[in-house]
Amino acid sequence: QVHVVESGGGMVQPGGSLRLSCVVSGGMFSLCHMNWFRQAPGKQRELVATITTDRITQYEDSVKGRFAASRENALNTVYLYMNALKPNDTAVYYCRAVLRGYVYWGQGTQVTVSS
Repeated sequence: QVHVVESGGGMVQPGGSLRLSCVVSGGMFSLCHMNWFRQAPGKQRELVATITTDRITQYEDSVKGRFAASRENALNTVYLYMNALKPNDTAVYYCRAVLRGYVYWGQGTQVTVSS
């Protein structure tokens, strides 16, 4: 059974930084295609970042240059480094793993950007 667990969310002031972590257990992590999503209050869930098994990354336009995804396969972990955070980044952030065509979601971690 594959489990996905995010952590690292919290409150931060505009311009601040956070690092989110996502640990995947129960599967071959090196074969997992990984995504970060977020869902702000009253809005649809949106794809924020992707990192493939080959460490190729893609980002939603609004976070390009500010967010960076990485993976540490030895730790079964993907990260989302978030810099220059804006109030509009406030959302629940979800980690998603795709392995052999199956999709596994984390429970989400709240990121709140405010003064």
